[in-house]
Amino acid sequence: MNQIVECVPNFSEGRNPEVIQALVALVRSVPGVALLDESHDRDHHRSVVTFAGRPYAVAEVAFQMARLASQLIDLRTHHGEHPRVGATDVMPFVPIREVSMQDCVQLARMVGQRIGNELKIPVFLYEQAAARPDHVQLEWIRKGGLKGLADRMAADAAWVPDFGPKQLHHTAGATVIGARWPLIAFNVNLTCADLSVAKAIAKVVRQSSGGLPYVKAIGVELKSQGLVQVSMNLTNYEETSLHVAFAAVEREAAVRGVEVAGTEIVGLVPEQCLIDTAQQALRLDRFEGKQVLEIRLDSAESRAAIGRLAGSSQAKDLPSLPAKPAASAAAVTAEQGLTGGSVGALAASFATTLGTMVAKLNRARAVGTRLSEIGARLRELVQADRDAYAQVLQARKLPPNHPERALRLSSGLLGAIETPMEIVKLCCEVIPLLRGLLAQAKPELQPDLKMGIQLADAVIDGCVSMVEENMKVQPNQQLVASIRERFAVAEQMLVDAKSLCYTPPFDSWPQNMLNILKLR
Repeated sequence: MNQIVECVPNFSEGRNPEVIQALVALVRSVPGVALLDESHDRDHHRSVVTFAGRPYAVAEVAFQMARLASQLIDLRTHHGEHPRVGATDVMPFVPIREVSMQDCVQLARMVGQRIGNELKIPVFLYEQAAARPDHVQLEWIRKGGLKGLADRMAADAAWVPDFGPKQLHHTAGATVIGARWPLIAFNVNLTCADLSVAKAIAKVVRQSSGGLPYVKAIGVELKSQGLVQVSMNLTNYEETSLHVAFAAVEREAAVRGVEVAGTEIVGLVPEQCLIDTAQQALRLDRFEGKQVLEIRLDSAESRAAIGRLAGSSQAKDLPSLPAKPAASAAAVTAEQGLTGGSVGALAASFATTLGTMVAKLNRARAVGTRLSEIGARLRELVQADRDAYAQVLQARKLPPNHPERALRLSSGLLGAIETPMEIVKLCCEVIPLLRGLLAQAKPELQPDLKMGIQLADAVIDGCVSMVEENMKVQPNQQLVASIRERFAVAEQMLVDAKSLCYTPPFDSWPQNMLNILKLR
């Protein structure tokens, strides 16, 4: 499974190294998640942590970081230059690989619901996850800071949070959670101490004031350096590049008799953005990304050639680097073996394959396309369930008093619950698609469709049972309660799918099988 989601939470703490390191250490403690970057600024009094990994592991880390931040950060004593409304101020999920924006929206809502319900912190959804058009832009939510948000929540019904209580948390404020495309945080420092200059330039370059498209900008004072800064977010670097944004700030600074002291990128930046910037800044003609050495080496052609070399007789005479230590027997077993959820996903994918075949023969192109998409997702879930099971096994091997045992176990079990739940949802879509094909299929193809329906039906029963059993051992009972709420919402969908399995032309099928579905 190659699904990768990025999360970039911003915390209102940039001065206490113990708090910052505690947040960073939490990321490192969860398998399936990689810490990509950490940056903090004393003047902004803010830290930005970037991590990525499996969707549900990333979601668990995000929630645990919000929990920890609410315990360690007190906004009542917080003073910094950067606008803020929460200890965990903003938490975006970003699709990176084989993940859709809608997937990130679902993650944002899932984490937001947990923060609201379990931590009692009001949560507002923004960007692609926003439930209201006036909550899309982050700056709209943060307008006026904590007091401004508190006043709107008290006076305006439109400013009821999406999750959690209707008033700010006494120490942690509120949290803004969403889903967005990759964003570049780009700051330009100026050789002056007059904040009005930075604010004036920011007003000229930002989109909301008629400036550059997809640029957000504010003026910030860097007291520790005796400078001011134009702090920008580039939300679409393809439309407005780093070079264009920099040139605009430099030009406006020169008009005011000020020079650029330096620039900085906060967090990570897409490779293509730097290539585009180099091309513009150096006025390169016909420059392509494949001219970058590392990109060329990482191409499929180069990897294949290097692989052929590694397997050739000539390669045997070449010196080798030290071998990577072999994986443990437990890890190998988890990687190569099948789990209940992975078997269910595989069986359901067979059902989609049968349906795709019949759809092609019946010229039902749209149905065939959708079944093919579902089948591809089910095959991804085969590995997802194996990964979750391996994580649970690793957590259970830790001593009962190990400080990370409960977190790791909860994270692994969350994946072991969410994966079969997604399989059930997909099967509920597969069954009506196959039943629709059945009405128009030739008699010789109908047994194939009936086999597919029976497979999907059996997978639903098995996965529902797996979810129930895994919830019994999930240590986070508040999370279990949230999952049961989602089950209740899905009950009618499951009943409808089941009913299609035991209505004509399936009169001979056991009629009492519908009772197998248990949603407690």
